Amino acid sequence: MCETPLVRVARSDEGSVVARLIAALLSELDGAPVDPVAVGKSAETVLALPSVTAFLAFVGDEAVGVLVLNECAAIYAGGVFGEISELYVAPEWRSAGVARLLVQVAQGFGQERGWKRLEVGAPPQPGWSRTLAFYRREGFEEVGPRLRRVL
Repeated sequence: MCETPLVRVARSDEGSVVARLIAALLSELDGAPVDPVAVGKSAETVLALPSVTAFLAFVGDEAVGVLVLNECAAIYAGGVFGEISELYVAPEWRSAGVARLLVQVAQGFGQERGWKRLEVGAPPQPGWSRTLAFYRREGFEEVGPRLRRVL
């Protein structure tokens, strides 16, 4: 694993690549298989939004990581900011700097747009403590739990 990954914006024809990686993420989080075809339909819809940008990390021709970034706005944030909605790195590429590179690219993307912050929701603790530790190492601070209500 000596090769340095290349990170770039996902092209419009790469929805299935993004969906495959997000399906793997959801399978890991939920502990059950997730159908990439079903995820593909959501990916197609979400990636078509002008406020959403997906970044893919490649090693050679293989996509080994994905980060999906949403442009959001809030008064508390001082205006427009970014939210990382999904970040996934294939298990064999973890601890190889892929996630860090994806986050750095997202930070640069946000800085170019004048964002003052990036936010991310970490998975439930303590089961995902490595994920939380990663974000802390990357300069993120805990600001409280995230809640949801399904509509």
